[in-house]
Amino acid sequence: MDNIIGNDITYLHGVGPKKAALLNRLGVYTVGDLLRLYPRSYIDLTNKSTFAKTADDGAKHAYSVIILTDPSKSIIRKNLTLFKFRVTDGQDDALATIYNDRYTAMKLHRGESCILYGRVQYKKGFIMQSPQIIDAGDASQIRPVYPQTAGLSSKAVERLVRSALTECRPFLTDIIPLRIRMEYGLCSYQSAIEEIHFPKAMQSVAKASNRLIFEELMIWQIAMGALKTRIKTETGAVCRQDFTPEIISRFSFELTNAQKRAVKQISDDMSSGKCMNRLLQGDVGSGKTAVAVAAAYNAAKNGFQTALMAPTELLAVQHYNTVAGLLEKTDISLELLTGGTTEANRRRIYAGLADGSTDIVVGTHALISKGVEFNNLGLVITDEQHRFGVAQRGALAARGHSAHLLAMSATPIPRTLALTVYGDLDLSVLDELPEGRQKVETYRIDSSKRIRAFNYIKKHLDEGGQGYIVCALVEENDSQLLAATEYFERLREKYFAGYSLGLLHGRMRPAQKEQVMSDFAAGKIQLLISTTVIEVGMDVPDAVIMMIENAERFGLSQLHQLRGRVGRGTRKSTCILVSDSRSELTTKRLNAVCRTNDGFEIAAEDLKLRGPGDFFGVHQHGFLPFSIADIERDIKTVELSHEAAELLLSEDPALIRSEHRGMRDAVERAMKRFESA
Repeated sequence: MDNIIGNDITYLHGVGPKKAALLNRLGVYTVGDLLRLYPRSYIDLTNKSTFAKTADDGAKHAYSVIILTDPSKSIIRKNLTLFKFRVTDGQDDALATIYNDRYTAMKLHRGESCILYGRVQYKKGFIMQSPQIIDAGDASQIRPVYPQTAGLSSKAVERLVRSALTECRPFLTDIIPLRIRMEYGLCSYQSAIEEIHFPKAMQSVAKASNRLIFEELMIWQIAMGALKTRIKTETGAVCRQDFTPEIISRFSFELTNAQKRAVKQISDDMSSGKCMNRLLQGDVGSGKTAVAVAAAYNAAKNGFQTALMAPTELLAVQHYNTVAGLLEKTDISLELLTGGTTEANRRRIYAGLADGSTDIVVGTHALISKGVEFNNLGLVITDEQHRFGVAQRGALAARGHSAHLLAMSATPIPRTLALTVYGDLDLSVLDELPEGRQKVETYRIDSSKRIRAFNYIKKHLDEGGQGYIVCALVEENDSQLLAATEYFERLREKYFAGYSLGLLHGRMRPAQKEQVMSDFAAGKIQLLISTTVIEVGMDVPDAVIMMIENAERFGLSQLHQLRGRVGRGTRKSTCILVSDSRSELTTKRLNAVCRTNDGFEIAAEDLKLRGPGDFFGVHQHGFLPFSIADIERDIKTVELSHEAAELLLSEDPALIRSEHRGMRDAVERAMKRFESA
């Protein structure tokens, strides 16, 4: 008997091209995908309630009722018809209303029993708006509620899942070995699939979901470990002599212990004969660029070229300037290659990379464009690592002969998340700030205090400092947001007349942005009005004050990144968060930013309050492609599954035993998803 789990969804009876297209919208392409389309909630019909007990609690409940009146029809307007009928739960009466559902209304008759599922309100009597109406014969069931799309209801999905489950039951085998299931208290896979879709009791849902979450995370942990092993192939870029002490001695500052530790880890990697695949993670201002320059200098002195790729032109230019300063008075040749590079300079840079006369090139995605050929690329550095997919990093690394990879991120990542998302990378953490860096005092105000804040900003500008005002949008298209362009004109003409103001946003041409950045860095602009384009890449020591409008619209880690643009010198700096939101969640989030300057603490709070989807941006580069696992909710399971993955690999590193074949196949599928991200 052939295993049908991998068959196209049209294999199921009743699924033709039209229905298949609807299922595709839900991410369902195969029979197995349908089994992994887990319910988003359940209708518990086993626990009936009464109107009086649950009125106005805002929750949905099941009520066993007798219909007291046939439905009456009222046409309110075109395309809106109401059907009203009275019911009793045995103690109290209620008025139920359904909308535009003549078919259901025709099936309701006085004296018959049914189950109503929905919310009850009390407004001069009990009422139910748009309850779900279920046959009384379903009284002992727990009904799954599936994701829906136009033309495909939850009930329709439920019918298909029941069909798929019947057909696939013989193939629902376990890929987690029995000994691990017993050690971690996991039920069988078949039991988990059956109970997650059609539970006999709500208690069994937790047991089933725990098993499926554990398996999903365990597969991912093994896949990341396998990817790390695969990447660590032989490399021709072996740095046989360590030149990092030479460049470090030229720096005008003392490295922190964390920086020294990271430099040594990278140097050891680059001399090992294996490809380095390392993530350099550090908070805002922790000195990642200095570590990267030490690595690039070491590569150059050993005869290898380095490519440093940034996600934006703004950041690439900033890196180029910083690297140039750190390499001043050395014999290392450096170039900048971005989309804004002129054709003449582009040809010159291409030639230098091809003949090896250029040691280090800093740039954007232009580094992986057609025409870029390296003579001896040995080190690839990517900044803001989470903004690049594996394929993008790999495309650049492929330009060299098994080049080393150093990925940098200024976004502190909680350990649990790093364990799951970046399991393919070794980790170096810069958990110290350079001496002299000041804590940025952070305050939250509402818009009624904005003028007072403007005067506070002027005070700093009058004392020779510079500042930022950050807005969420470029142009006005939301009445509740202050857009950068309109706001800039208002500030320049009214509130900051007589001061030098600049405007910076992502829609400006590269040359315009570069000019504004240069003017701000040179002190020609006192106050920069900007969107989040300054989130990374702006390093101006005299910038001492920042005001962020509509602060509730930003993630905590993003607020922390923005705040990191001030306090980069030795002067005391301030960040003001402006928000009129009164929600409890907003209060918790903004208070967290005001409370601490520790990016790792903020990242953990951000993950807790918003979840990883918002942490990285929606569906960021295919990360976390889970059907049921949730990193924020399942932190303990992440750690347990990691432990189980290591146990399994210690016994069978290549998963070659016959009993591990299913796990090996699942891991290979996960790796394909990750590598295509």
